[in-house]
Amino acid sequence: MLRSLLSGTMEPLDMVVYIISALAVVFLTMPIHEFAHAFVGVKLGDNTPRWQGRYTLNPFAHIDYFGALCIILFGFGWAKPVQINHNNLKKPKRDMAIVAAAGPISNLIVSFISLIIINVIMVIFRFSLSAVLGYILMFFSFIAQINVYLAVFNLIPVPPLDGSRILTAFLPYKYYYGIMRYERYIYIALIVVLYLGILDYPLSFLSNWVLSGLSYVAQLPFNMFS
Repeated sequence: MLRSLLSGTMEPLDMVVYIISALAVVFLTMPIHEFAHAFVGVKLGDNTPRWQGRYTLNPFAHIDYFGALCIILFGFGWAKPVQINHNNLKKPKRDMAIVAAAGPISNLIVSFISLIIINVIMVIFRFSLSAVLGYILMFFSFIAQINVYLAVFNLIPVPPLDGSRILTAFLPYKYYYGIMRYERYIYIALIVVLYLGILDYPLSFLSNWVLSGLSYVAQLPFNMFS
């Protein structure tokens, strides 16, 4: 995302707001994303996240610094995956899919909350919006946008993304583990694809569609004030 912004005509202060927003996602949202995995995993019977120190909102327990850089540059990225031992789950295939889905769902919730905050500010200060409030609105707008991008990106069904874990509910184990054997190579290919911008259009299209839907729902309670 930053790459496309740099090629445009964004004002320096707008760029600063974007970078602050991206850093807020890295240090606040991504820990929520990973904690959501850990929380659901523990609730479904696996204490591995507790033993590995991942049952926490401490950002430094979760940050993958290269993934964080990708969030700043592309709007898509990742943190350190929370490990779940499927042998401790009552229904491993179903429960692993639920654990995997918890992360992207948390991103959508954060995005929705950000959109609600935007609407609240617009209603309260609609007759006296200042430049400072404008930048605050931009901050929450970027937060909403990046979180939707992260949700959509992480639902791609390739390892190490959450979408690949959701596949466990639909693929026989032999096919799933066959794919996972090549996780390292798929990871490298994913980085290359991101760098080349091949995924920019389809991910942006899907993300904008989801963001539009969330924005519509978030605005419904405030339409009476318009």
